[in-house]
Amino acid sequence: HKPSGIVVENSETRSQLDNKDKAMQLLKSQLYEIEIQKSQEERKKIEDSKKKIEWGSQIRNYVLHPYKLIKDIRTSVERTDVENVLNGDLNEFLKSYLLRD
Repeated sequence: HKPSGIVVENSETRSQLDNKDKAMQLLKSQLYEIEIQKSQEERKKIEDSKKKIEWGSQIRNYVLHPYKLIKDIRTSVERTDVENVLNGDLNEFLKSYLLRD
């Protein structure tokens, strides 16, 4: 197999056709194992990049009592119109985050 550089040989039987079929099965199984390993490595890379969900790892603070304030910790943007933010108006937070670099 030229793209992967894997060489498979088989000489179990006297029939060349049977040996070729068996070698093809072995090659497919090895290529399948390589693909599984690649997908596991990619999945592990994604899992490692995730932040843990714990106290202090949040990106925004919501204070609703005694006063109303929402503060984005990453960009220090503060808003007092809590109802709009809770209804989904996050554009100001997103813009400031994207423009911070």
